[in-house]
Amino acid sequence: MNLKCSCLALALAAPASAAEWKFPCPENEIARYTAYRVATPLRIDGRLDEPAWQRAPQSPRYADIITGRRAIHDTRGMVLWDENNLYLAVRIEEPFVHAKFTENNSPIYEDNDVEVFIAGRDAYYEFEINAFNTTYEVFFIWEEAYERGGFARQPEFQRSLLRPFNGVGFTNHPRGGRLGQFNWHFPGKQTAVFIDGTVNQDADRDRGWTVEMAFPWRGMAPLAAADERSLPPKEGDLWRIDFSRFNQYKEAPPAKDSGGWTWSRHGTWDSHVPECFPYIRFSTNEVGQAAEKRESPR
Repeated sequence: MNLKCSCLALALAAPASAAEWKFPCPENEIARYTAYRVATPLRIDGRLDEPAWQRAPQSPRYADIITGRRAIHDTRGMVLWDENNLYLAVRIEEPFVHAKFTENNSPIYEDNDVEVFIAGRDAYYEFEINAFNTTYEVFFIWEEAYERGGFARQPEFQRSLLRPFNGVGFTNHPRGGRLGQFNWHFPGKQTAVFIDGTVNQDADRDRGWTVEMAFPWRGMAPLAAADERSLPPKEGDLWRIDFSRFNQYKEAPPAKDSGGWTWSRHGTWDSHVPECFPYIRFSTNEVGQAAEKRESPR
């Protein structure tokens, strides 16, 4: 679907002064990334061996969500897109791949998981996945926007289906609390995991695992409605998308490992702070052409 083009107002607002900035992540450290287009749909198999993924820019190595310190294992995210889908991928270094949950919407956050949050102006979507390709999803709406943003008129967001939520660590968010639809599933999503090793077998060492995801743009309508954002995006459009990884182990002291690692640190043990999510700028240039420009000699 195509909505009137408009970038996220918060993303384009003038930088706040240090005194005005009310969020735990340092504003000048928030990551920025350019997502390039692919000419043909990607095969969602978790392997990330297609040329488009080989040429896509990778994120910096994930760092501790609180301190920003280098994590013991390497993790990197990537973003691509086409007219139909937003494609996300993560490479996870893990010497001993573990997973236990096999039923979707189990508490994946109690496993070693990979997480993605996609934010609109008045709502955001949480997605988690483990090495068994088991997923967990929630759609969150800022309570102050529930009536104003038209969510109250949508059957899937009836008040009786929602539960109050006030963050995990940053519970004094300036916008207040949220309402969570914990039985919402992103329509048409595809996910796949490839394990380079042997899950739950510690007699050997594993290289890790890779995750590949496709989220149809049509499913973004509840996120895009508030600012009439174009679906699919247009050249230069900005979205806020968070990438993180949470582990049931920590690096040994003296490392101050919280067990949560992110593309762009939040400064608090809380993934639910959209103002800390990386800025993802969408380019209509194809990823191969963009890679050639980056690789060409000056």
